[in-house]
Amino acid sequence: MFFGFVKGEAKARRQYKAIRSVLIVEDEPLVAFDNEHALELAGYRVAATVDDYDHAVNVLEEDDVDLVIADITLHGDKTGIDVAREAHEKGLPVLFVTGACPSDAHEIAVGCLAKPCLPRDLVAAIAVIEATLRGAEPPRFPMGLHLFGDLADLGGFQS
Repeated sequence: MFFGFVKGEAKARRQYKAIRSVLIVEDEPLVAFDNEHALELAGYRVAATVDDYDHAVNVLEEDDVDLVIADITLHGDKTGIDVAREAHEKGLPVLFVTGACPSDAHEIAVGCLAKPCLPRDLVAAIAVIEATLRGAEPPRFPMGLHLFGDLADLGGFQS
């Protein structure tokens, strides 16, 4: 088992699905708006943009999400790490976009993108993650992107 997948289960569920729908979990309104706008311009569907754990979990349960982008600090008692754990349990990849990547992030996320970052860097990071998960040559890594493990082994996320 790697990243919490039962061999074959995640692969059957997501093998031919590209990253099309993204959940943005961000507590800074201007950053959230910029990220949402950039992702929509890049052709992604933003399932929702939320600033707390409860709303994020509701979206994960009610909507079709292919990738979760999460800041660590959120409104409320729970953090982006808690959101990432929920997404991880559902077999969804998580990209932390944060000023300080948690030391155990590699256990629940596919990578971290360091803040501050430009919205175009976020779009580029998603393209790198998607290409890597497909086993394709990734495009240019944006500044501040760090991927964990060998994502090419996560066949369950291939498109």
